[in-house]
Amino acid sequence: MLRPWMIEGVAEAGCDEAGRGCLCGPVSCAAVILPPGFECDELNDSKQLTAAARERLRGLIEASATAWAVVMVEPDEIDRINILNASIAGMQRALDALATRPEHILVDGNRFRPYLDPQRMVDIPHHTVVKGDATYMSIAAASILAKTHRDQLMREYAARWPGYGWEKNMGYPTRAHYDALERLGPTPIHRLSFRLTRHAKT
Repeated sequence: MLRPWMIEGVAEAGCDEAGRGCLCGPVSCAAVILPPGFECDELNDSKQLTAAARERLRGLIEASATAWAVVMVEPDEIDRINILNASIAGMQRALDALATRPEHILVDGNRFRPYLDPQRMVDIPHHTVVKGDATYMSIAAASILAKTHRDQLMREYAARWPGYGWEKNMGYPTRAHYDALERLGPTPIHRLSFRLTRHAKT
């Protein structure tokens, strides 16, 4: 059972990303504030759920959340500032987009930067949590929204650039994806700063 909050009685936003290790497409960053008393036994780290369960939970989260936002950081920006900086920037932009201002922030992983609320011009306290998407409900909810929104986009990209198997691998570095890169070369949405051949150094 996931924990409902770290600090009780405040608007606590959970943040997570999806697609950080992909060879192409954006990194998807989400922030979610769940309402007091929210309950869902099925809620879990998105990687532990089936695609059908993620889609079902996406609808529940979007309908029930006090506030939620998903932001895409595109490949050209990832190449320019690197994937870690792009992930942090995306999560902070998702926080910017929340209709309710957070009072505390939970971030999956171990890296983040101080977040200045653009409306109140104050720093919002945050905690990073390793495996936070399997610990706190708000981070798990953010992981599900980040994953489902990105998967939907990658399926659309798969129809536009067929042959790379993105409808299945979602842009991750699978054998089929590397095979397609050798045959077809990179697309405009590949991350050129990433290793795009099996044997190249990162």
